[in-house]
Amino acid sequence: MTVTNGILDGIAYRAARHIGGEITPTVVVLHDTASSLKEGSAANYLRDNDAKVSVQFVIELSGHIEQQVPINRRANHAGASSYHGRKGCNNFTIGIELVNPGKMRAAGANGVTWFGKMIHDDHLRKLDLAETPEHGRGMWMHYPEEQLEALLWLLRKLFAHVPTLMDIRPHWYVSPGRKLDTNPLFPLEQVRGHILGRDDPAEDEALAQSVDAAPDDLVIIATKGDRLNMRRWPSFNPNIIATIPNETVVPVLRRGTFGGRAWLQVFYAGQEGWVVANYADAVTFSAAH
Repeated sequence: MTVTNGILDGIAYRAARHIGGEITPTVVVLHDTASSLKEGSAANYLRDNDAKVSVQFVIELSGHIEQQVPINRRANHAGASSYHGRKGCNNFTIGIELVNPGKMRAAGANGVTWFGKMIHDDHLRKLDLAETPEHGRGMWMHYPEEQLEALLWLLRKLFAHVPTLMDIRPHWYVSPGRKLDTNPLFPLEQVRGHILGRDDPAEDEALAQSVDAAPDDLVIIATKGDRLNMRRWPSFNPNIIATIPNETVVPVLRRGTFGGRAWLQVFYAGQEGWVVANYADAVTFSAAH
């Protein structure tokens, strides 16, 4: 990938109405759109509005990325903000908006957005109640895997092509008490660990909360599809390291339960990784006659 005049090739570029002067970006700021989930809705607003809001990138639930402001130009995404004592984050940051409804009011297992839209908790939109000191208590929507994978891909490209970048932070970090995005279900430390090269706390947790498997513990991959994702740690956050074909027999290294779901650490293609236990059947051998 190349960057020409601050525009990444291979990504759709549709220029925002509000583009500022030249900047030297040092931090990426992550946002939730707190908007409709309809593809293109938030992107259309951010591209052209009378509130003078703009952002460098928008990532849809599907993983589609649209660039709207060059990475070396100022966008109006952070508002009143400060990073480690340096005020006015728009002047030195790249903003990325993730399509997400933001904080919702619980309605049973579902959520009601600030603009009155009901979001249903189902196989497409997974919701959970959560509370943190930064966010308060609310109903929140998980970020789809496609969206998180697209974010990681984009961050890798940005940090590879912008040598001045040094950190990734959510909007609430630079505007504490004023903003809540990204929401508390966002895997912030995992994303920062991937891009910034720091140790991931989820890996230590996986080892602490799991037990060694028996030396002869084997399973055969049995999915509804043709492959099963093997992950760096036991969660559905963006951490896929390989895919294992269906009916492959693999040795089990460790077993554990995380988030109420059973996981197995297995060895495949020279790597250790985690798979969901429901998609792996035990291998047994009948006694020889």
